[in-house]
Amino acid sequence: MRFLLEVEHLAVALLTPGGARRVVRDVSFVLRPGESLGLVGESGSGKTMTALALMGLLPEGARVSGVMRFEGRDLTRASEKAMQALRGDRIAMIFQEPMTALNPLHRIAAQIAEPLRLHRGLSKRDAKAKAVELLGRVRLRDPERLAHSYPFELSGGERQRAMIAMALSCEPRLIVADEPTTALDVTVQANILDLLATLGHEARTAILLISHDLAVVARRCERVMVMYAGEVMEEGPARDVLGDARHPYTQALLAARPSLGAPRGRLAAIPGAAPSAEDAGAGCPFAPRCPRAAPVCAEAPPPLVELEGDRSLRCARVDAEGRPL
Repeated sequence: MRFLLEVEHLAVALLTPGGARRVVRDVSFVLRPGESLGLVGESGSGKTMTALALMGLLPEGARVSGVMRFEGRDLTRASEKAMQALRGDRIAMIFQEPMTALNPLHRIAAQIAEPLRLHRGLSKRDAKAKAVELLGRVRLRDPERLAHSYPFELSGGERQRAMIAMALSCEPRLIVADEPTTALDVTVQANILDLLATLGHEARTAILLISHDLAVVARRCERVMVMYAGEVMEEGPARDVLGDARHPYTQALLAARPSLGAPRGRLAAIPGAAPSAEDAGAGCPFAPRCPRAAPVCAEAPPPLVELEGDRSLRCARVDAEGRPL
């Protein structure tokens, strides 16, 4: 199988008092077994909505169009029963905040054991034994004690590792990690990201990593997709895109990063604010904030420019090589 996951022209619209509002627009990408793809962009860019669409966990009333094909099966048209059979088994998700994702009323072992009992038919005793083994696999000290603890008794790093253990329980082919290291110190963050990378190499598990941290994506992902206002602005190998960004939005994100030696209090902020779904116009969504914008940018959607090295971007103000006009 060449591609594990194929997403073609994905669009998501949410129902609001003012009508249906598109929060994801024409998103396309592929993931191969063992490959890692980073989704980056400001809050509200559509990263999490893209992930929730893959998992079949969008808010009630959401409308989805396009194709999401996993192992040859079209997830867009899959029934809820079919999605339940996939979630936690072939596809797993690590949520951004484990304290809200974990059930505070159940012990850690019981929560890790649940997918093993549902998808693998293990007995209660065998599933709990496997849960302890998984906690050890994610390098938690004293897994036996932690297995019988409640989520509030664990530190933030321990809870996040427990979430990873739960995601790994059925050896999924795809892990969707939504900001898996938010609010963790840099040492714990590095350990968790190392663990995910190891799993990707050992088990050929594909990783879809959602993050605001461009440095994390540059170090941990083979490919990167830069999203803004629900659209993909630039996509390609992480080393190329983040080392030689061609889209004005990607360049602005990179310029806004803090760096050693930079004057204190002088981060290069992106002027303005990302548009809401209600404010999205007919042209490029980044045009109101773009330093290179021209009248054409507000009149029509930006064209897709395909570059050498399996790269692409959407911009009307670049030449065939992605250089500014």
